[in-house]
Amino acid sequence: DYQATVDAIAQLVLNAEDSCNNKAAHIGIGIPGAISPSSGLIKNANSTCLIGKSLHIDLANKLQRPIRLANDADCFALSEATDGSGACYNCVFGVILGTGVGAGIVINKTLLTGPNAISGEWGHNPLPWLETTDHLGRPCYCGKQDCIETFISGPGFSSVHNIQTNRILDPIEIWQLAREGNKAALEHCDQYLEQLAKSLSSIINVLDPDVIVLGGGLSNIDEIYQQVPSRLSKYVFSDTVNTPIVKAKYGDSSGVRGAAWL
Repeated sequence: DYQATVDAIAQLVLNAEDSCNNKAAHIGIGIPGAISPSSGLIKNANSTCLIGKSLHIDLANKLQRPIRLANDADCFALSEATDGSGACYNCVFGVILGTGVGAGIVINKTLLTGPNAISGEWGHNPLPWLETTDHLGRPCYCGKQDCIETFISGPGFSSVHNIQTNRILDPIEIWQLAREGNKAALEHCDQYLEQLAKSLSSIINVLDPDVIVLGGGLSNIDEIYQQVPSRLSKYVFSDTVNTPIVKAKYGDSSGVRGAAWL
């Protein structure tokens, strides 16, 4: 419900101000989408009730002050590039591995937006180097299928395992089963690491970032940092792969911090 969303965000702001006895002159907000440069309305939001709405204007009217709004993954990348795990690098590719797989690009501490406001939207490219074992034909909310997001997001990761085993488990539970030696979970987690390596390699081949910073719930899986780097060399067009993959310094708070940096 769009109006209920606007009301809830406004109330969160007011509650935060009451708790610190201070009123902010400006508000920065990260959203799962972006403002279309052509229409000025929200587009590409996986919270689909926002699509086609003037969220920034409606919130500014509701709160009676300026609103700065950006994609939540852009906010995350900006936070980590400014004073987080990517602070020492010039080109940062910041990825949220959560309910979706948004990303942002920051170059020399400046957020890259692009003329279409879609910089970093790697999740809606197809999974590269597809194999039949990848369980293809996955529909995406964007209207296409087999987008990267349908494989390496949290729901994407869980979906095939849950269908195959007839169990409803979240990603952390599946990874725990794999660590305990469960064959189906082990195979599924190994496939996930390979799919993530393919996806990140396609970014390295195009952008060649100085660092890749991971956030979101799946970024807490230690095996990603232990195993994905060694898998990149099969897909990256280079004799060596020197791209570090690191965990976000500020965890789940980084997107909010990035919105403040706006």
